[in-house]
Amino acid sequence: MRTQYFIAALIFGIFFVACKQEKEPLLKDYLIGNWETTYLKIEYLTANETDSTSVFEDDFSKPSSGKAQSSYKNNGTFVAWFVQPDGQKVGETTGKWETKGDSLFVDYLYLGNQVQAWYTIKIAENGFEATSTYDWDNDGEKDDTLLMKTKRIKL
Repeated sequence: MRTQYFIAALIFGIFFVACKQEKEPLLKDYLIGNWETTYLKIEYLTANETDSTSVFEDDFSKPSSGKAQSSYKNNGTFVAWFVQPDGQKVGETTGKWETKGDSLFVDYLYLGNQVQAWYTIKIAENGFEATSTYDWDNDGEKDDTLLMKTKRIKL
């Protein structure tokens, strides 16, 4: 009799937990759409071939700042560009993207360099945060850390 109660309680517990869990959208589905970078921070560990750390930081929420924007398509391609404070769109680039688990892989040409970077993505309210370790200063060492915050936008 005690075994039957245990089994019934176990089944109820599994059913209760299964009903309570909300399924998060797949990262690929979540990323499809239009995005704007709201914050960017890059720490260059070996800046200018020294052991000094250099930090680049930009808060794009200031009215006088430009806007880095992108559009991710469901066919695995994206377009990214920069909107200057006067509204002029510049620096458009295209590339390919794919996801695996909580990671985003992008492949694109930027200023004559082929960029192939992985980001760990954390979904946030109306956006996402991306972190990556990469050779952002092009010194041959993949030791620079990038943190980017975004928000979903309508174009």
